[in-house]
Amino acid sequence: MPELPEAEVAARQLRERVVGAKVSDCWVGRGDIVREGLSTLEWFRRSTITEVERRGKSVIITFRRTDQTRFLAAELGMTGLLLFSKTVTKYPQHTHFILHLEGGVEPEIRYWNPRRFGRLSLLDQAGLDQYTSRRFGPDPLLMTEKQLVELLSSTRSRLKSLLMHQQTIAGIGNIYANEILFRARLHPDQAANQVGENAVRRLHHIVGEVLREAITLGGSSVRDYFAPDGTEGQYKRRHLVYAKSGEPCPNRCGAVIKRSVGERSSFYCPRCQRIRST
Repeated sequence: MPELPEAEVAARQLRERVVGAKVSDCWVGRGDIVREGLSTLEWFRRSTITEVERRGKSVIITFRRTDQTRFLAAELGMTGLLLFSKTVTKYPQHTHFILHLEGGVEPEIRYWNPRRFGRLSLLDQAGLDQYTSRRFGPDPLLMTEKQLVELLSSTRSRLKSLLMHQQTIAGIGNIYANEILFRARLHPDQAANQVGENAVRRLHHIVGEVLREAITLGGSSVRDYFAPDGTEGQYKRRHLVYAKSGEPCPNRCGAVIKRSVGERSSFYCPRCQRIRST
């Protein structure tokens, strides 16, 4: 948390409000929040924001100055947020980086991250290409059914682990993996290469359906997540299994949702999501 939908919501809000603004100053609260490129910070002063996009769970901000282009890659990690200046946080001391802007709708972009699992990177084009290639597999919103078939058939990895592996598929985390697999009626521990053809087709459709619906509803505000403007995501109201262990299965099959504890907790219905072999 945040995952793909939350990062996409943040990128869209930033794109609407800061593209065209000029950077008047950069404030760094702690140097270790910048993973790489801190020595290039001066270049970003007086540069202009020209684009904001999402890659995986990261938000990429593009800057232009004279004839050069550089990038800020913001990893949101488990607790990272990009916020506008009027958005109130419980613990403002965890704001570790601020871009001061002029000539746009918003006067600031703030990077808030209490647990600091995410970092910022200041990159040139070669650095961004390397950043992308080593971190991200295909985007699940762009992945074709054929790509998913080939991916699943090539490995015996557990299905949920595969969906969450960022170098394999970029952007899906624990919340949405649980929700996707429940709707697809697939067990989290199902071997990927044992998923049948019809089930893969169903899974491909549901991945896109769940992620797009979550984006439309502003993401899932779980724990401390909210969008740059402070609004909470409403997709948490659509969660069917995440954090619902012990509750009746929403499919009314008579079973209750179980939780298995591993690296990330899995929530599933033991009756609707049985492990199958083909």
